[in-house]
Amino acid sequence: MTIFVRAFFCALLTTSLACADVPLELPAIVRDAENSRIEAIDRARPSAVSVFVPGGGGGGSGVLVSPAGYALTNFHVTSPAGTFMRCGLSDGNIYDAVIVGIDPVGDLAMIQLIGLDGKPRSDFPAATIGSSRAAQPGDWCMVIGNPFLLATNLQPTVTYGILSGVGRYQYPSGTLLEYGDCLQTDASINPGNSGGPIYDATGKLLGIVGRCSFEKRGRVNVGVGYAISINQAQNFLGALHSGRIVDHATLGATVGTDPDGGARVTNILESSDAYRRGLRYGAEITEIDGRVVQTANDVQNVLATFPAGWRIPIRYRISGESRDTLVRLASVHSPDELLEKMAGALPPPPPREEPEPNDDEGDGEKDLEGGGPTPAPENEAHGGGEIPKSIKDQLIERKGYANYHFNQVRQRSFIESLRNQFPVAESKSTKANDADSPLAWVIEGVTADADAKPVKIRVSSKKMVMFVGDRPVQIDTKNELYEAVTRRSPVGMLAALDAWRRMIAVGPDRFGETFYWGTMPLGGQRPLRDCVIGIDGEIETRFLSHPDSAVVEAIEAFADRDEDPAELWIVRDNDDVTTMPTALDLRYGTATLLKVNVTSWNSIPESELEEEPKS
Repeated sequence: MTIFVRAFFCALLTTSLACADVPLELPAIVRDAENSRIEAIDRARPSAVSVFVPGGGGGGSGVLVSPAGYALTNFHVTSPAGTFMRCGLSDGNIYDAVIVGIDPVGDLAMIQLIGLDGKPRSDFPAATIGSSRAAQPGDWCMVIGNPFLLATNLQPTVTYGILSGVGRYQYPSGTLLEYGDCLQTDASINPGNSGGPIYDATGKLLGIVGRCSFEKRGRVNVGVGYAISINQAQNFLGALHSGRIVDHATLGATVGTDPDGGARVTNILESSDAYRRGLRYGAEITEIDGRVVQTANDVQNVLATFPAGWRIPIRYRISGESRDTLVRLASVHSPDELLEKMAGALPPPPPREEPEPNDDEGDGEKDLEGGGPTPAPENEAHGGGEIPKSIKDQLIERKGYANYHFNQVRQRSFIESLRNQFPVAESKSTKANDADSPLAWVIEGVTADADAKPVKIRVSSKKMVMFVGDRPVQIDTKNELYEAVTRRSPVGMLAALDAWRRMIAVGPDRFGETFYWGTMPLGGQRPLRDCVIGIDGEIETRFLSHPDSAVVEAIEAFADRDEDPAELWIVRDNDDVTTMPTALDLRYGTATLLKVNVTSWNSIPESELEEEPKS
């Protein structure tokens, strides 16, 4: 009876309102919430990208993160396309896009959209970046993308829901893919949403949609989807801009959860930087990069968000004593191993039960993102898979790279800024065909300690001499530089200075094997610095520059990757790149070995160098 009574009163109410011709008024709080949601969707939608593989080979979604047209998506979305794809925006246009860099372990890829005239643009509608670290279960969120490649009219699909969980860890799929510290949502995510954005309730970008769970036929969303956090994606942006194939980080130690609580080291490589920093079997790791960890899962969850090579702060407890240190993270894979595993990686199908017999529908994720029939956009600009000239002009194949072109762009920017910094003004007279600069550096100062000993440094292409007090040390060969760094000698300062001088003189093309690595913390601290690596003989040199001023702040000279490098920190009193550095701080590990307060720094012809006695 109750159902009939309710139906009667509802009908009566509807009739009364209709007769009275009175519009239905929503409460202000409901109306405001609806308007806010619509406004947030309108702010977010222009940055969502619908990705289509040319020739009907699949597709997915993406999101613009830069006005220059750089967009993030999934590795498993771009892998069927290879180097070239077509991307639709809600402005109704189809843009050609080229691969930039890929992170096959974290299932990320960067692409760049090209303007309709075939030229770069600087006014693409990039997303506003939010903070996935601030996200909490229960927060409202929305997913905008291209499920089932429905956005053939280039208007993406919007789904709404909540964050069901944060900090989720998804074990590697097969032998490669690993989702760490990811977001879980009940907003509808279906095949084709992969690589697209998940936004918070205000339209700020929280992450990149990746995995999702489906009912056994591979078609039905069950409200469990996962997104790579935007904080992790930001850690990898610099590396992706390098055009490289990027690897993830490992501590060089295994960790287990103690029965009484805590994440304890169960095994550790003696060659690891963690071991050099004092970490031992049985030590309890309590914090990584400022985040509290209490279980082995916590440790792996945080480590999975870092690129290989980063140096991060760690707190651990050993013998009842709490210690803070910096640890350089190693690579999960060797370069060849990563390439081999990546070559065998296929677009990951969603988790599902055993398929029903005679299932002729196939797997939605595989059909749409890994090959199979794909609807073509209604205003398709090009037919088939022919690569346009604008893409070919920005595409260079090279082992270890998704696209070496973008690495070259970064190298050119690096050397241009480096040559505009002190003390390089006179070095512009260097002859283009000289193997080394005809100019030498002459640096004088005093040690920054109680003794305040005088320091004289001469750096040229022929020899290097360093006086600390009255004792001179002369370096005539690169092998002697190598040995100085290996011995953790103060003379290791010369290895960094010589690399700096030589890079300015000859540039990346002739320095040796040189490449833009990406971004990393300096001394474990942000902002992330740009890093260029140059390998000359047996010494690997890393130049770390501030992202805003492009000033070189530190130079690291490695004689062996399993040993501490000679770190030369370059101190300036202001942001003027044309002023002389005020101090040179040489460090090995986490301690300063020699600090020199600089009083003068000059470039002079090598022929004018005074002869210095050998030690």
